Amino acid sequence: MHDHSTLSLYVHVPFCSSRCGYCDFNTYTATELGTDVRRDSFHEVLAKEVRYAAEQLGGARKVSTVFVGGGTPTLLGSSGLNYVLGEIKKSFGLVEGAEVTTEANPDSVTPQMLAELREGGFTRMSFGMQSSAPNVLQILERTHTPGASVQAAKWAREAGFEHVNLDLIYGTPGESDDDLIGSVEAALSAGIDHLSAYSLIVEDGTALSRRIARGELPMPDDDVCADRYELIDERMQAAGLPWYEVSNWAVPGGECQHNLAYWRSQDWWGIGPGAHSHVNGNRWWNVKHPVPYTEKVMAYERPSAGSEVLTTDDLRLEEVMLGVRLAEGIPLATVDLEKVEDLVAGGLVDPVGVSDGRVRLTRAGRLLADAVIRDLLTE
Repeated sequence: MHDHSTLSLYVHVPFCSSRCGYCDFNTYTATELGTDVRRDSFHEVLAKEVRYAAEQLGGARKVSTVFVGGGTPTLLGSSGLNYVLGEIKKSFGLVEGAEVTTEANPDSVTPQMLAELREGGFTRMSFGMQSSAPNVLQILERTHTPGASVQAAKWAREAGFEHVNLDLIYGTPGESDDDLIGSVEAALSAGIDHLSAYSLIVEDGTALSRRIARGELPMPDDDVCADRYELIDERMQAAGLPWYEVSNWAVPGGECQHNLAYWRSQDWWGIGPGAHSHVNGNRWWNVKHPVPYTEKVMAYERPSAGSEVLTTDDLRLEEVMLGVRLAEGIPLATVDLEKVEDLVAGGLVDPVGVSDGRVRLTRAGRLLADAVIRDLLTE
């Protein structure tokens, strides 16, 4: 099932120019880092960990997907991003037709920068749109203007990127159905081939959670979020972008290969502070803060903060947890048939899939994916 000759690489860029109110990612503004970690040379640190990883793996594997996330990767500039990709090509080599994605803040790109990334070998752009409604962007404390994401996606198309994703967040306090429909229509108008949409999660310790605790904003409502999900799903399906993972829709052939590698429990190496890796049943994670991370990499030491070896039970658990979220589903043989029959009776699993030997979620099942997974995994 696993292709052990190839590998996916995730690269984490831990910088943002400002922090959004809902975010609890491992990311830092310039003032939070001081002078110990320099943005203008951080690409060299990442490239050094790439070299280290290739040596550890003995050069036997080529890379099939690369995903640069953050943070705001484009703060490294096209030259910094192309430098890291150049090191990946040199140390590992890319397979023919490899998918190379970077995330970007819509207000941090220009047509020239996109052209330079395309020339450097990037094949896919992913922009954090969140919403096209000014009131929603304001609550999320996003810095870009409502039209910036659509403009950036169009520029990416013009620069020759055939794969362009926009990320939406739905269920923000104060968002209306019309705000959401407007956002989906705006995204589609940009000529994208992929959309990710996530229900707003209020993370502890964020500015948003403090505002809700003070009673300034209501908590996102589960029923409203379920309705919004159905709205998105109907619009995307009608536009020729069916779902392929619970929160992701794409034109057939436009699915994100890097994320599919995660969801199919394949092997990946995480480069950068706080990045997680999963290779040959071993999992480890890097030191979270950029300062000790940089010190370790520059000393050519493995920057890992901890690791674990996955048991066969762990692996099965993950294959069910991740695989059930995919439109392709999981083999019927991996789970208890009686439980699946109950889920079919409850309208959560597709009977047609079952007759083909697969467990696949219905739309109602997608809305309750976590509960379905719990059902399938309880002894």
